[in-house]
Amino acid sequence: MHIGMASLKAYVITRALLTIPMVLILLTVIFFLLRILPGDPIRAMYGPKIPEDVAREIMHAWGLDKPWHLQYVDYLLGLLHGDLGISYRTKRPVWDEIMTYFPATLELSIFSMAIAVLFGTLFGMLSAYRRGSKLDAAVRLLAISIYAVPIFWLGLMLQLAALMSNTPIPISSRISPLREPARITGLYVLDSILTGDVGALVDSLSHLALPSLTLGLVLSGAILRLTRSNMLETLAADYVLAARARGIREFRVVFMYAFRNAIIPVVTMAGMLFALLMAGAVLTENTFNWPGIGTYLVTCIANRDYPAIQGTVTFIAVLVALVNLITDIVNAVLDPRIRY
Repeated sequence: MHIGMASLKAYVITRALLTIPMVLILLTVIFFLLRILPGDPIRAMYGPKIPEDVAREIMHAWGLDKPWHLQYVDYLLGLLHGDLGISYRTKRPVWDEIMTYFPATLELSIFSMAIAVLFGTLFGMLSAYRRGSKLDAAVRLLAISIYAVPIFWLGLMLQLAALMSNTPIPISSRISPLREPARITGLYVLDSILTGDVGALVDSLSHLALPSLTLGLVLSGAILRLTRSNMLETLAADYVLAARARGIREFRVVFMYAFRNAIIPVVTMAGMLFALLMAGAVLTENTFNWPGIGTYLVTCIANRDYPAIQGTVTFIAVLVALVNLITDIVNAVLDPRIRY
């Protein structure tokens, strides 16, 4: 590993110190924006005809009759103790709600990124290596096409294709009824493996097929184009020409010399895309009725569930910062020139 532990520790601490004020600013904006917008959570959940005396009682119970600055202070004090609040809609702790929905998004994100990276890097390398050929032209056209396709449209077309071909691949939901494995991590594939439940493993993988393929194909367009452009640059570099002049095998030149240097920007983009996916692939989750964090956040917004919205946004912000930190560390491992 090319990173010194002392410098890495200092870098992690610096990033954490920078992340805290950014998350605080985001939380503050969300907190006051929710209260400035017209409407209130009581009438959003109970309807506009709720009696005023009942509405006042609920507002008092939820602490919404306090001045905004006192509500803000109370919420910050709760955060300091790790309390994200109680959902107005379900009366459950927001943290428990997030942990119920987030594993579905994480599982979908992992499989989608695996497809995107595999497809994008493989065809990007082939396109760069066969520059100017018919294969190169076809791959470039494919990359532009799949990147421009709306995710929900591609998802609907894949669902239609699955129905018309009479394949056993499910077109919606996360798993079949009564097939859920014993909950350990909340990731059905991993839980099925840990518990040895083969039926649940096959069922969860079949439900993952269409949504992960939809997201993976769309994201692979950007990865493919970036891989191709970086491979073209590295294949023309002096060290690659020198390696070929020394008679090193072409496979080793392409994969061990050119690809390793070309992959660094791709890792950065893949990390950013993965962070965005874990923030909630709302369109895909809605198309496939996938119970993820994006769907949960949209439901909370529709019901003006203040604690749930604030807690979910805070969780996502910290998660994105963590993924970016891991991406930077991976880049430093791949490239010895990077120092922290």
